[in-house]
Amino acid sequence: MNFNSIGLNKEKSESIVKDLNQLLADYQQFYMNLRGFHWNIKGASFFELHVKFEELYNDINLKVDEIAERILALNGSPLHTFTDYQAISDIKEVKNMTDGPTIIGELLKDYQILIKQQREILEKASNNSDEGTVTLMSDYITAQEKTVWMLSAYLGK
Repeated sequence: MNFNSIGLNKEKSESIVKDLNQLLADYQQFYMNLRGFHWNIKGASFFELHVKFEELYNDINLKVDEIAERILALNGSPLHTFTDYQAISDIKEVKNMTDGPTIIGELLKDYQILIKQQREILEKASNNSDEGTVTLMSDYITAQEKTVWMLSAYLGK
């Protein structure tokens, strides 16, 4: 069997790296959307949502770095251009969205995409005894499920 530098199955790790690069692309697009939401929010919920979107994009910014570093730890190369990100991202660019409830709906849709991907990566990583990736994905999923619950509650759902 062929192993990478941290003792994991090389072939399985390469598949995980591919999935992590997909996740990285989605996180980068999600980050840019959040910045736009932060800048462009209008209406009665401006003050609370402006602060919330900043909190969310700061969190996503940290995760982008963690994902890229995990790709490197698995002997992969993280994607790092917006051309690459836009070519594969499942999260699409959103422009000029200003209404709070509409934005929250968009965030919920995007979190569903991220959580689904992270669960798939978690399963693959678990099958490769890749505890580093498992822990990362598990932590992300746990926090994001709470965020989804809170955003849903904000919409009265």
